[in-house]
Amino acid sequence: MMRFACSQLVVERLDPLVNPGVVGTPHVHQIVGGNSFRADMKPVEYDLPSRSNCTSCTFSEDFSNYWTAALYYKARNGTFKRVQQFENGGLRQNGGITVYYIPPYDGISNVTAFKPGFRMLAGNPTLRSTKGESRGLCHRCFEGADFKPFGGAPCTGNDTTSLPDHFCPGGIRTTISFPTCWDGVNLDSPDHQSHVVYSEIPFEPYLEPCPESHPVHLPQLMYEVMWDTKPYNNKSLWNEDGSQPFVYAMGDATGHGQHGDYMFGWKGDSLQRALNARCDNDKCKELVRQSDEDAMKCTIPQTMKEDVDGNGCTSTRTLAWWN
Repeated sequence: MMRFACSQLVVERLDPLVNPGVVGTPHVHQIVGGNSFRADMKPVEYDLPSRSNCTSCTFSEDFSNYWTAALYYKARNGTFKRVQQFENGGLRQNGGITVYYIPPYDGISNVTAFKPGFRMLAGNPTLRSTKGESRGLCHRCFEGADFKPFGGAPCTGNDTTSLPDHFCPGGIRTTISFPTCWDGVNLDSPDHQSHVVYSEIPFEPYLEPCPESHPVHLPQLMYEVMWDTKPYNNKSLWNEDGSQPFVYAMGDATGHGQHGDYMFGWKGDSLQRALNARCDNDKCKELVRQSDEDAMKCTIPQTMKEDVDGNGCTSTRTLAWWN
């Protein structure tokens, strides 16, 4: 399977999928990928590969954009500070996200790569409980230093859909697994979800067939976000009642509202070739791999200048990014 780093491109309140054309969307996202990311990216008409000249991801042909909600630490006095991300195991990156593209595990079957203009959303930012819970979204508390033991597949073992309720010595990992069954027609849908569905299980779904309504198998797209919560592992920094102090940018202290957005932007047939060749992690003879340093250099300025890191902010005017 392909597993590679995508460093931070920008952190700001833009969401061209859910809020196209809006500068200053309700909450903050951390965005990675091609540097053509902007508020308005009309489907099909806006061609990411031709409009980008760099990518913060490992492979030079990948100008897709991937983004998730930012996570904040809320202190007892009401101030906020954005939680930083740390490098994933074996990868070099500046914040950002680890991206997976997973083909069928039988080593024989192929899947259909996403098409130009394809986009989708996993998760539901309005959720605050397990009722109507999003599939494929979990948090893992690393009980040992240096995020070890790593554990098994996502959403197994002691993984929780909510944010962990105790200290995590090695930090917290969020995984977001996207649906793998496509209707084969629509590149998007009004809710950015109906044109795709999950198979029977949300992760590694190829043991189960896709439904007749969505017969086309897609590669399993998954994000991993490594949150560096270690600096806050102190009782005096947690809430007075002992509850955990982390809040997603939607104002979500439960963790159920975390979500992931995706806009396909691979150049030509590069992704299909890589999937067919069963490329391994961040090495692939079918693709051009740029240096980690070049990937980390690919950044863009905020469209709307504001302090999204918190740095002790409390006022609603200063925290305009807070929903």
